[in-house]
Amino acid sequence: MSKSEADQNPLSLFEFWPGSIFYTPIVLYWIVMGIKYRDLSISTAANPRIETGGLCGESKSSILDMGGATAQSFIAPYAVFRSGKGADHRALDAMTRKDLSFPVVIKPDIGCNGTGVKLVQSREQLETVLPQFPDDVDMLVQELITYPVEAGLFYIRHPDEARGRITSITYKEAPVLTGDGVSTIEELILSDARMSLVPQIYLPRLAGREKNVLAKGEEMSLVFAGNHCKGSVFRDGRADTTDALTARLDAIMQDIPDFHFGRVDVKAASIEDLRRGENFRIIEINGVGSEATHIWDRRTTLWEAYRAQFSHYRQTFLIGAANRARGWKTSGAFSMLHSWRKQRRLLASYPLND
Repeated sequence: MSKSEADQNPLSLFEFWPGSIFYTPIVLYWIVMGIKYRDLSISTAANPRIETGGLCGESKSSILDMGGATAQSFIAPYAVFRSGKGADHRALDAMTRKDLSFPVVIKPDIGCNGTGVKLVQSREQLETVLPQFPDDVDMLVQELITYPVEAGLFYIRHPDEARGRITSITYKEAPVLTGDGVSTIEELILSDARMSLVPQIYLPRLAGREKNVLAKGEEMSLVFAGNHCKGSVFRDGRADTTDALTARLDAIMQDIPDFHFGRVDVKAASIEDLRRGENFRIIEINGVGSEATHIWDRRTTLWEAYRAQFSHYRQTFLIGAANRARGWKTSGAFSMLHSWRKQRRLLASYPLND
């Protein structure tokens, strides 16, 4: 598919392929590289202080906790509490400790693809949301950053390199409906060129509101969590990589011990500010299991997507091998499988994201 053809299509060829199809070549590549290095889990040593290197099953808060003063000054304030009976009181106590006020973001500490991320506007809503999660799991409550630009910045630094680099920037946009005073929310979705092709992404989380009619000019955002497979629209922003942004992100990530590979999700006041490395806050840091998400831009061809995937995952093996040579241990294939199963069980128990 050429660029001109892609520009005319609201979805890319592979954007919503089942994961079992899209990721099969990547799994095969992983196995081949694992055989080459005689360790299927060698990539987990790319970020050796994080469980499985951040491939799966890792705690989000444990990564954020590792940041020093420089990193913490850019990380959106957060606190951890336990789900289950009395979770609302524990959440409120956690908010008090961090001087957080509603609205806040609630999300599971172990998660993936935005599953279970909730925007909570009040104490009453908190009491409704928390029982939707399984008991006795760690949860995060985090300050809601209202900056309008959301982006994923992919960062790589080899252990023998003095400075890291940005290999991907992706802008994440929530699809917005605009009412006409006549059409229902469902009708607006089904009349949209893009959303009508994947209504199953949007309709299930409307919770009975699909027949509501938006007033003329009234806007409604359909997705809160900035994740592609949950319905956000991703745009390739690599052209906005600058020396200033690279230097700023490098200073932050080098303040997290032995972090070499992953995606940093941020919100910024503007694209211009982001280019200058100013006025942005980090909402999440992801390790080896993260993607260079610019591949989900609808203009990206399948060949370009796989080239980016193979290129990035190759770096995890190179970095992991370098760290292993320095004495760091890999997680081991069985431990990696255990973490993946744990994460899979948890994801299945979480509610739909907002």
